[in-house]
Amino acid sequence: MWITQNKPIIALAPMADMTDSPFCRVCREVSGGDFVIFREMVSAEAIVRGNEKTLKMCGFDEIERPIVLQIFGGDPKIMREAAEIIVCANTPLCSPLRRGEILRPDGIDVNMGCPVPKIAGKSKAGAALMKDHERAVAIIKELKAANLGVPVSVKTRLGWSKDDEILEFAQKLEQAGADAITIHGRTKKQGYSGVANWDRIKEVKKLVSIPVIANGDIHSREDIARCLEITGADGVMIGRAALGNPWIFDMRNTKECEIAKIDVVKIVLRHAELHLEHYGEEFGLKTFRKHLLCYFRGFDGVKELRQRLVRVEKYEELGKELESL
Repeated sequence: MWITQNKPIIALAPMADMTDSPFCRVCREVSGGDFVIFREMVSAEAIVRGNEKTLKMCGFDEIERPIVLQIFGGDPKIMREAAEIIVCANTPLCSPLRRGEILRPDGIDVNMGCPVPKIAGKSKAGAALMKDHERAVAIIKELKAANLGVPVSVKTRLGWSKDDEILEFAQKLEQAGADAITIHGRTKKQGYSGVANWDRIKEVKKLVSIPVIANGDIHSREDIARCLEITGADGVMIGRAALGNPWIFDMRNTKECEIAKIDVVKIVLRHAELHLEHYGEEFGLKTFRKHLLCYFRGFDGVKELRQRLVRVEKYEELGKELESL
């Protein structure tokens, strides 16, 4: 069980449109097995409705384990039903939805921190749950009552507008039965601006007994160590710093892992292969371009190359462009 593994817990953050199966597989292949993968959030309502695109997003390869699937929604009953479908826990719906795509994950995570208006507004999910403690607690209680057989965790923020809101919220989530909590060190109002408040996460760690994972402004091996020291957290979760940098989770070496350009090219081509395999030739490389820009940010003399990469449509074109490196 990932929450009881050797500490500290190192985790890949769930990021919409980015932490899909191809990217997660590359992270695992490059960095080994000593970290936990949290996949991009999926809609509980879409799962319950049997939406094929959403169900495909829930599918994963065995190499990705340990893996946690994150769901979002505002209705406790629907959240429970979606979780039961995902883990195939004594539900008649699991058979027709299986088709070899959905496997039992190692955990279910509830998104209670997404600041996007579509999620936190109309759907009354994500960060909106930080303003509705009663409904947030009800969601956790429903998931725990389902006896899913896997940990139920929560990813949230310091609060909606004030960074001390998490102090009360975290304790309520623990009392409701949450097995772990990941805290992004910013409020919903901050979005991704400013600096993550690790000291506030430290306060939460002292208030609860469940594992606390710190998230926000963790960009390097040094940041991991410093964050753990400051917060006293049980682990860290790395988000945007992992994009174009799947080797950041490689804890097998004592020094920061340095990747030569030739190795980056090999990793990019491998990622592209998996992306095409997952999405097909028609959309594969078009939807892969966002990753290409991440891989080559900060490289000297690749400005023109990056401009060409955003127009690549075929795998062969990509290979030829990367030969220049």
